[in-house]
Amino acid sequence: MRWEPITWERLADALAEHLDGTTPGGGGDRLTVGIDGAPAAPTGDTAASIATALRLRGRSVLVVGTGGFLRPASLRYEYGKRDADAYYSGWFDTGALWREVFGPLEAGGSGRVLPDLWDPATDRATRSPYVTLPPGGVLLLHGPFLLGHWFPFDLTVHLRLSAAALARRSEERWTLPAFARYEQEVGPADAADVVVRTDDPRHPAWTGLPA
Repeated sequence: MRWEPITWERLADALAEHLDGTTPGGGGDRLTVGIDGAPAAPTGDTAASIATALRLRGRSVLVVGTGGFLRPASLRYEYGKRDADAYYSGWFDTGALWREVFGPLEAGGSGRVLPDLWDPATDRATRSPYVTLPPGGVLLLHGPFLLGHWFPFDLTVHLRLSAAALARRSEERWTLPAFARYEQEVGPADAADVVVRTDDPRHPAWTGLPA
């Protein structure tokens, strides 16, 4: 894998320009983009920067984080609060993401997306209102473990951390086996369209845009 140094600003501009010229797949009229990475990687900040660059190009954008689609605590903590396997496969409500986020953006869909579903602090539904993403709009979904679910992304970006950097920067070290499993079972650096090396967040590097 060849790496090219880049700044976060240039990365956002390059991805926004690429997306501005991309046709949605599956016969839809809205783009869906996945920004994949561990909590120690700046997936939310990256999505926000891309959103800003797209809006400057006149595109409607909706940023959604998977942290708003956690399952209730009774399900997340069924095997304890620090079970890495449960974190990997049972914390995030992928069914709700399909139903509330991707479904409305399919061809002929309403475009009415639920931006979040569950508040982990209160362990209750957020009751957030639906947001309509108009035709020509772009959804930016960010969070961990986005690849390997067959989500209908038009572009995927993986923010890569080496095992050493992930261990050094992770606040919840008990999650490290989950990311090791993700690397083994999914291979996100091979599965993503764009990979950004973020071991040193001050000096990112990337693989470039897909051909």
